[in-house]
Amino acid sequence: MSSPITLSELKTLIQNYTQNSETTFVNTLDDIIKNTEERIFELVQFDYFRKNVKGVLSAGSRFLTTPDDFELSFSLAVINTNGDYSFLDKKHTSFMQEYSPDPTDSGSRGLPLYYGDFDKDLHTGTKESTIIIAPVPDQNYEVELHYLYKPNSLVTDTTGTWISEHARNGLLYGCLVEAYTFMKGDADMMNLYESRFQQEMARLKNKAEARGRRDEYRYDSLRSPVT
Repeated sequence: MSSPITLSELKTLIQNYTQNSETTFVNTLDDIIKNTEERIFELVQFDYFRKNVKGVLSAGSRFLTTPDDFELSFSLAVINTNGDYSFLDKKHTSFMQEYSPDPTDSGSRGLPLYYGDFDKDLHTGTKESTIIIAPVPDQNYEVELHYLYKPNSLVTDTTGTWISEHARNGLLYGCLVEAYTFMKGDADMMNLYESRFQQEMARLKNKAEARGRRDEYRYDSLRSPVT
């Protein structure tokens, strides 16, 4: 396994490939790298970036606050007093709101059966993700959330990240696409780097999906539905 590329090394490579060390361009390199990382995470779901965290569903509340690094959920389970896990079915938020339209109605509360990812910024203008629950809990329930998290950028962890180690070429080619876009550079070179970037993404997807199928088979064998 190759060692991770550092922030300084990546910036040098970008400048060497583009033959551009102009101050304005160099000052944009952090944004170029972060934009490329965002693009990689949108294209490939890396099961490496999964976490489990426990919390509590509060009686009378239809929302569960997600961790700061939350990207999307894989599962949510209620844990009973014996330590047994009962997994909720994931639904679209429109289903959740139709199923439980009035969260203040105490008569419709009960053991949670369904959950969905809920982006508050789409509804309140506040950039925050939460989990929406139905029915609204009739009491406090311990739960465990299994989710995809967003790792730190190479701009922050300058000595190396998982992406800069396992997707070195993809990160470089993606940065070069961003760089040529910024420079309004040669279209043929941009297309070349985009093609190489897509090849690297296809390789990463195949690797991630193969591992994901294995983990899903193992994980599903442990699941029990809420009854």
